[in-house]
Amino acid sequence: MKRLSEQQTKVLFEKLSKYIGTNVKLLIDRSDGTYCFREMKSRVYYMSEKILKLAETVPKEHMVSVGTCFGKFTKGNKFILHITALTYLAPYAQYKIWLKPAAEQQFLYGNNVAKSGMGRITENTPVYQGVIVMSMSDVPLGFGVAAKSTNDCKLADPLVTVCFHQADIGEYIRSEENLI
Repeated sequence: MKRLSEQQTKVLFEKLSKYIGTNVKLLIDRSDGTYCFREMKSRVYYMSEKILKLAETVPKEHMVSVGTCFGKFTKGNKFILHITALTYLAPYAQYKIWLKPAAEQQFLYGNNVAKSGMGRITENTPVYQGVIVMSMSDVPLGFGVAAKSTNDCKLADPLVTVCFHQADIGEYIRSEENLI
């Protein structure tokens, strides 16, 4: 486990701020202790400093993962957010889209969200903003990027895409070997 470089930290925080804005600092300084991000094999893990100290006693060749995998860096030094980060991002999300029950399954199969499947959207959501996709019963289903702003959604045709799919909890089944 190694510390993120300054460039990697900047890229990671920019990606996280697309979804949770300035609440990124709340991920680090929590009431239950201080948390940190560490990299191992181009994957970024989120863990408490207590777990980090315990993990340092394990040899690198025996460690598979530690903490929660937030995503990975590509060879071009871009950060791809994994669905495993959803439980940490959802409480701090600035913008959300709620899906009607009939549209949930389509989203969980990896499809974009059409306006006909959208139940509600957070006020003043800008276009191309990262959003957390929720069910009508406030269960986080995944995250995506708003294809239309809140005002554009009100006037849009029912078949227009309002949210581009990024990741969903169906990936736990579809891509379980790639999530660690």
